[in-house]
Amino acid sequence: MKKSILAILFVLSLLAMSCRKEPKPNDDPSLKLDFSADTITFDTVFTALGSATRSFVIYNRSSDYLNISSARLVGGESSPFRFNLDGEAGFEFYDKQIPARDSLFAFLRVTINPNDLNTPFVVEDELEFVTNGNTQTIKLVAWGQNAVYIVADQEINGFPKFKIIADSLQTTYWTNEKPYVIYGYALIDSYGTLQIEPGTQVHIHSGGGLWAWSEGQLIINGTSEQPVVITSDRLEHEYNDVAGMWDRIWLMDARAGADHIINHAIIRNGFIGVHADFYEKNSEAPLRIANTIIENHSGYGILSRNFPIVAYNTVVDNCAAAQLAISGGSCRFVHCSFGDYDMGAAKSTAIYLSNYWETNYLYVSDLNFEMDNCIVYGKNEEELVTSFYADADSTYNFDHCLFKTKKTTWPCFNSCLFNEDPLFVDVNAFDFHLGDMASPVVGTGNPATAAEVPTDLDGVSRVGAPDMGAYQYNPAP
Repeated sequence: MKKSILAILFVLSLLAMSCRKEPKPNDDPSLKLDFSADTITFDTVFTALGSATRSFVIYNRSSDYLNISSARLVGGESSPFRFNLDGEAGFEFYDKQIPARDSLFAFLRVTINPNDLNTPFVVEDELEFVTNGNTQTIKLVAWGQNAVYIVADQEINGFPKFKIIADSLQTTYWTNEKPYVIYGYALIDSYGTLQIEPGTQVHIHSGGGLWAWSEGQLIINGTSEQPVVITSDRLEHEYNDVAGMWDRIWLMDARAGADHIINHAIIRNGFIGVHADFYEKNSEAPLRIANTIIENHSGYGILSRNFPIVAYNTVVDNCAAAQLAISGGSCRFVHCSFGDYDMGAAKSTAIYLSNYWETNYLYVSDLNFEMDNCIVYGKNEEELVTSFYADADSTYNFDHCLFKTKKTTWPCFNSCLFNEDPLFVDVNAFDFHLGDMASPVVGTGNPATAAEVPTDLDGVSRVGAPDMGAYQYNPAP
């Protein structure tokens, strides 16, 4: 009899369990998912057709059931990533429930041929989760082509994420064997040096840059035949001339005898081409720029704050805020061409000079500025803008230059030309060679200045009757 009662009780308990309903998910919009990571990075440097798998966890931290309305790869079936959620593979899932204070495991896989030159250097997608009307995303990042990848792994409060690529008392060499791809900032530490050798290609992901910390040193050492190219990591044709695709080259105060050097470089499509920045102290060494093209930036070509600069045979063009913005410091520009033709920025200017700048505080610094045998021209009636503060001295002189300006009576101009079209070859194609013998700058440079820089950006001789600007007129044979 006792056994019969136990058997009946057992059957009744099974029936009760079979009738029990799953708890109804809580649809309160304040309840969201938590994830073990907000970015899934596949940081393997692929050397052959390869794939990699990463996992992450989806958490329900609440005391109620939650229903994931949808979870999907934003790139859909065209995505190089593959998604497995709770043991099921697919591109999108619907109505996945997580019990209270429980979790789901998810897996991601990516397959890439790193030798396919049509693959971007950095391959990205997103996972999108919708729960109780809330949309949450996880970034997916994988390296596409065979390259040297510099991936930020440190952060100091108030500064962007970075990876140290030249430590104190270390000299690091970047060669042209493989492209370098920077994700975040590549940082040169104090008393470290980075030398970038001829023909090296540097590609920088959105928001990233190349950064020399205070007393670090950057040496870009290209040649006429093999310039160093620094640009975006987006290689698709439609991004060829898109500005603002990465952040900047950021140079802080240099130590004595450790000049920052940029020679034979092409720097394109960022926010700021070169930012020479006063940080902890006055720089004890200058930035030297030579034989370089800085173009198509969504902010500034060259931005300087109380930093000594010497530049020659340099073209700065098509930058939305200013081609050259100098706030204090001692600077000299020789045989340079500044072209302000950015069509999307009505308030741009070619040259901006001041003796102060503001961040959280107002800083003032004496300005000593000189420009010789240069061209400053563009779409505006005024391409020379100045703003000075009374508590700092300012001197500026322009010798044998062509200017687009209304300030034609200023005593700082010596043997200058005004408001005459220099007849560049094609400003829309970023070609700032002189296109016609009739250009007013042909033969009008100062020979004494030209003797300091006897060849132009292309290596053409200036001996005799030098032209203004970075290029000597050289008609096609």
